[in-house]
Amino acid sequence: MIKPLLTAIIFILFFISTSQAQDNYEIQVYGSSTVEKGQTMVELHSNFTFDGSKTTVNGVLPTNHVFHETIEITHGWTSCFETGFYIFNSVGNDGRTAYVGSHLRPRVAAPESWHWPVGVSLSTEFGFQKAAFAGSTFDLEIRPIVDKKWNKLYVSFNPTLGKSFAGEDSDIGFVFEPNLKASYDVSNVVALGFEYYGATGRFFHYSPIQQQEHAVYLATDLNFGENWEFNAGYGVGLTQSGDSGIIKIILGRRFK
Repeated sequence: MIKPLLTAIIFILFFISTSQAQDNYEIQVYGSSTVEKGQTMVELHSNFTFDGSKTTVNGVLPTNHVFHETIEITHGWTSCFETGFYIFNSVGNDGRTAYVGSHLRPRVAAPESWHWPVGVSLSTEFGFQKAAFAGSTFDLEIRPIVDKKWNKLYVSFNPTLGKSFAGEDSDIGFVFEPNLKASYDVSNVVALGFEYYGATGRFFHYSPIQQQEHAVYLATDLNFGENWEFNAGYGVGLTQSGDSGIIKIILGRRFK
């Protein structure tokens, strides 16, 4: 079991050394499974940035000492297809609260009956954000998801592609944004591990390292039962172009 864990850590270090990061509204590495047919998952993503941008740049408000609150509602339509809907909100350090935008996210997974050795699904997410909170005001995300559980060790890799269609960076094509998670069950309730989020710039034409974004989180998942989801973590940025010192909490509940 130690050998797979070391392998996962090597993967993390590899992507850090070779690879703009996920916006601080939904900081999550996806697993491959979808919400069960007829069930609805309601999640609250809460994030706070201790060390973010401190000035308005190109009309985008600063992120320093800002709370981001995202409501995610996901419904399972079949055993391998779901649709998620996001409501992004921002709470500034001056008490300013604002609706930021919304995304829609359909996702399809490989059925268990295929008996693949790894879990596989494909998520597509698209929607808009207000220009004051994001350089891109309409974008698309294509997120393949591959994961695997070896006894107590879990690894998930999301080699994500993002494309802006309006606003900043709308003319540069797809951006590579790899996400990686490795966790280990230290008990029946607690899993500990790492999460990595990166953005390398245009796919196959990567930006200089100082313009890329990379962040690593120390994270935990708590198992309160099959109807609950809890994830928390603290992340630091590894390059100067991204935010750092971010704490995140995800709390979710499934309903039939």
